[in-house]
Amino acid sequence: MARKDNAADAANAGRLKQIALTYKMTRKADKMIGLVLAAVGIGTLGVFLAIGFLIGHPVYLGILGLLLAFLATAIVFGRRAERAAFGQMEGQPGAAAAVLDNIGRGWTTTPAVAMNRSQDVVHRAVGKAGIVLVAEGNPNRVKSLLAAEKKKMNRVVADVPVHDIIVGNGEGLVELKKLRTTMLKLPRVLPGPQVTATNDRLRAMGDLLSNMPLPKGPMPKGMKLPKGGPKGR
Repeated sequence: MARKDNAADAANAGRLKQIALTYKMTRKADKMIGLVLAAVGIGTLGVFLAIGFLIGHPVYLGILGLLLAFLATAIVFGRRAERAAFGQMEGQPGAAAAVLDNIGRGWTTTPAVAMNRSQDVVHRAVGKAGIVLVAEGNPNRVKSLLAAEKKKMNRVVADVPVHDIIVGNGEGLVELKKLRTTMLKLPRVLPGPQVTATNDRLRAMGDLLSNMPLPKGPMPKGMKLPKGGPKGR
């Protein structure tokens, strides 16, 4: 029993520490967060207390108002924290991959399936909506990356729909903060077993590419084998 109590106390302490850390991070980007949360909490409680006094039940309405004030404050805090996090992530390399990793159950994500010298990158997510290719970088440059990756997908899994999304701000682009919502709105057309089969085929394709033998023939001039590469017998 004591162990359970200690575990519960540790979990609560961890949760409070996480909330405090999130608040500090949010406050760096949102200086008004403290005043906004106070206004929401006090305002909600004040409204219910006023109604309670009007109808003659200030205690009951006060308790209800306190609970709803806490709930309203938590909702506002969550939204502003999320907005601040996206603001800090936007424009950073790999930001889209971080969003994909937290998209939720039912999705399998593979970061950086394609990349060019300018560090424009394409990530892949597989779920009941099919295959979603998410690109981040220069919109004009990533189009060729997306086209090449879609062509590859069509050869391997021709029976699965392939969607493409370019993350950014502008016409035809999807803002980072709207990426998760956009993907969750895609129509679900694949049953669970087909999603699993698709992931298996893509995984096998990756294994085949990684294990592909070097082409025979003379080595191009100036090209060197990487350290640790195969040596002649």
